[in-house]
Amino acid sequence: MTAATAPHFGPTPSTPAIRRPLAAAAVLAALVGMVFGLLLGGAGPASAHAALTGSDPQDGAVVATAPKEVTLTFSEQVALGDDSIRILDPDGKRADTGAVPRDLQSGSTVKYGVSLHAGLPDGTYTVAWQAVSADSHPVSGAFTFSVGAPSKTTVALPTDQTGGGLVGTLYEIARYAAYAGFILLAGGSAFVLACWQRGAGARPLQRLVVRGWMTLTVATLAMLLLRNPYTGSGKLADAFDLDGLKAVLDTKPGAALVSRLLLLGASALFIAVLFGAYAKREDEREKKDLTFGLAIGGTVIAAGIAGTWALAEHASTGIQPGIAMPVDVLHLLAVAAWLGGLTALLVALYRTPDIDATAVRRFSGIAFGSVIVLAATGIYQSWRQVGTWSALTGTGYGQLLLVKVGLVAVLIGIAWFSRRWTARLVTGGGDASTETRDGETAPAGTAAAGTAPAGASTTETSESAEVPDSSGATAEDPARAAQLARQQAAVATAEKKRIRDADPDRSGLRRSVLAEVGVAVALLAVTTVLTSTEPARTEEEAARASTAASAPATAGPVEMKLPFDTGGENGKGMVRMEITPARTGANELHLWVDGSDGKPMDVPEVKVAFTLESKDIGPLPVVPARLTEGHWTADGVQIPMAGNWKVAVTVRTSDIDQTTIDKNMKIG
Repeated sequence: MTAATAPHFGPTPSTPAIRRPLAAAAVLAALVGMVFGLLLGGAGPASAHAALTGSDPQDGAVVATAPKEVTLTFSEQVALGDDSIRILDPDGKRADTGAVPRDLQSGSTVKYGVSLHAGLPDGTYTVAWQAVSADSHPVSGAFTFSVGAPSKTTVALPTDQTGGGLVGTLYEIARYAAYAGFILLAGGSAFVLACWQRGAGARPLQRLVVRGWMTLTVATLAMLLLRNPYTGSGKLADAFDLDGLKAVLDTKPGAALVSRLLLLGASALFIAVLFGAYAKREDEREKKDLTFGLAIGGTVIAAGIAGTWALAEHASTGIQPGIAMPVDVLHLLAVAAWLGGLTALLVALYRTPDIDATAVRRFSGIAFGSVIVLAATGIYQSWRQVGTWSALTGTGYGQLLLVKVGLVAVLIGIAWFSRRWTARLVTGGGDASTETRDGETAPAGTAAAGTAPAGASTTETSESAEVPDSSGATAEDPARAAQLARQQAAVATAEKKRIRDADPDRSGLRRSVLAEVGVAVALLAVTTVLTSTEPARTEEEAARASTAASAPATAGPVEMKLPFDTGGENGKGMVRMEITPARTGANELHLWVDGSDGKPMDVPEVKVAFTLESKDIGPLPVVPARLTEGHWTADGVQIPMAGNWKVAVTVRTSDIDQTTIDKNMKIG
């Protein structure tokens, strides 16, 4: 679905009749859209992570003679290095020439070939491959084939996928930190500009946005350095390999990361103006003009940073990339506005005593709009990456998506409590804040600083706020005056905090918003894992391609009859043969020899050979073992590929009398 939930700040309680139908309509539209998208999942092919969909020789195949080259077919475009495809002989030595893989693409088929040394001996060979898919994620795998007959091999098939280990863990941490930093940077800035402009002078909000910028910058630098070992060797030391870094810069993900760093430089200037000149500006007209300029500039920068993800990840490949990339940018911006604004509101509720109800209500509108965008873009992304009900429940990506939907449901439940506290806060304080004795404002719905809240005595308030006057001590003792000033400031801060904490509506809202942020952090973690998980569509397509490559063309078993005449005494008869399941890979062979009278006939020797003349494969000899009188059998008969095979049966009826008869049989 989406990374969002229903906004916890709705319209004021004075419009329940409008709010309920509107919310119901939005939920209904989202559900109908999701179902419609999922049902249309089979509308066309899509890919994200590349998958190996075929090879020649196939996995597990047995060929009569060593091929001149090995070819691999992928579901989408991949980036291959000089050493991306390796063929190892049974002793673990390189059987390929080490040349750069040849591009054998034709139309929509993505195929690469690797040449082999001539005169390779019989045995089992291992093909290990590693590539980077078009969505920037590393993929790898291995399979075996045999020449002549299977043999023992010293090569162990790798169990760890590329992009794992310590480097993979660090890269995923950096990826998560980058998302979190962007959300705090973009969402926090949007909250200040759109909801609470006086918050530009609040140190807690300033620290929140600056820390978001620093987190995103450090995470981007880390991803740029780790990119080479992440997609290659997996060794942490290679992060500082200058040649590897140069190679990364020539790739699409490298260019995206560098572009993000440049945009972060522009965002640093934006932050300096927002918390510098803008925070100090007092003229309302000038501040309004500056607000408009910052909003336009900030939106462009935020969209550009979001575009660096869309440029290099899932949205950039598969079906409809021209639509998917802008949709992905909108999705990220909506997440930032919602979750970043939620975090900024939480900080303001806990660390700043003078946020007013107007700011809360403004964020309500932004949150509602963000959720509408998230619902629409999330439904489209789900259709694009999942597509079918079977993929939703039968793949890792689909199951993670269900976990994400579950977390959204939890957020909706918490949001219901948040909306109740919001309504009480707005009703209690109206739209404007209350003036305090010091010329500051207290939260709407609370007592002003300097006046006791309900339930507190006036005496306690005046006593807690009572501090010595430092004006008379200034001339006589500057140190004493400074000490008194610090005491006065501390008492004023404590008074504001006491008033803030004494308001049950504000405290309830803080607790519910804190719970929302906690669940949202987990939701962001699941979303980060989803970005590095093979999409459900791709996984199903690879499975279908693999099944199609190995599935028999016939239902099997296949039977054939071959009459023979060796020319000697009792030399005439009939050979009946059955092969099951008549497909590529291992098969079971049964052979019966009947005499001219139709009864089982024992003969001294029976041999079978399979030849695929169109591919110059064979003859592949099979010597069946006698099971009973006139019945021979052989297990594990390897047929390396589908085709019209010539089956030659040699029957010897005496020491000198034998004949070979043959017939074509379609296998696979």
